[in-house]
Amino acid sequence: MPAEPEEQVLPARSDQVPAEAALHFPMEQTGQDSGSESGLTVAIAFAANLVIAIAKSIAAMLTGSASLVAEAAHSWADTGNEIFLVIANRRSRRDPDATHPHGFGREAYVWSMFAALGLFIAGAAVSVTHGVQELINGEEAGDFIIGYIVLAVSFCLEGTSFLQSVRQAKPEAASMHRDVFEHVLETSDPTLRAVFFEDSAALIGVLLAGGGLALHQITGSPVPDAIGSILVGLVLGVVALVLIQRNRSFLIGQEVDPRVRSEVIAALLELPEVTRITYLRLEIIGPKMVTVVGDVDLSGDDTESHVAVRLRALEAKISASPVVVGAVLSLSSPDEESLVP
Repeated sequence: MPAEPEEQVLPARSDQVPAEAALHFPMEQTGQDSGSESGLTVAIAFAANLVIAIAKSIAAMLTGSASLVAEAAHSWADTGNEIFLVIANRRSRRDPDATHPHGFGREAYVWSMFAALGLFIAGAAVSVTHGVQELINGEEAGDFIIGYIVLAVSFCLEGTSFLQSVRQAKPEAASMHRDVFEHVLETSDPTLRAVFFEDSAALIGVLLAGGGLALHQITGSPVPDAIGSILVGLVLGVVALVLIQRNRSFLIGQEVDPRVRSEVIAALLELPEVTRITYLRLEIIGPKMVTVVGDVDLSGDDTESHVAVRLRALEAKISASPVVVGAVLSLSSPDEESLVP
């Protein structure tokens, strides 16, 4: 009797791959916990900034301090920015659809870019402009005690929001073998980066405003207060430019940290079906979201049809990782150089 054709096994879909069989990617914290943590960080920052903005505005009117006007503008800008960050956090986590097969992760960087631009325009530009005007047409300030009290309360509230961002960043930084500052600068989560840097700038701004207000009271001259306003604006400008540049990098397509790439190469080479890798691109397309494109050499010497099935199965195993939203693999050419971890 003629031999029956060998049955081919269809490749598994990523949602059919057991979690324990999925390839581990050494990325940042993922899933619902990560989204909830970022949401909490933004919520605390919004509540703190709203209270602070109102208090600083009242204090600025009562004292006539240029530094307090700058700080009020700063806090209102931060308050508005948190709304953009809430939108970024929610819209980026929408499920993929037919027109967006890789999801909506990059929306996080679009809305975070709006927040950074708002900080630059409504915070930095207003503060510097008001400081220059105060230098030209300086006015005496009064009710200094009110200003000091508001700045002290603001420092405590900003510090609370800042500590929440540090609390979120610490375990993520440890898992990525980074220090906290490096992690915040490099993380694919723009909401964490925005809150951390904005709160850092706010704490520095409070100290600058306090110094300007104190020198105004001591010297009787509005010049130190005006200079304090300008310095607050410059700090905000630097922070805004850093945030704009980081969001721009992720929007145009940024690869993962080289250390992560090396670990992924090592993890792939440990799989029994992979003998070598000649090309690998891990592109970040959202907060804790990557696509994988690579060329691999599979073990054995199967027929073309079997190789296709094995490639699809390997793609499914990679895509089962919670950070991977798509994987496309091709066969390596014999003359291509192998990648090493």
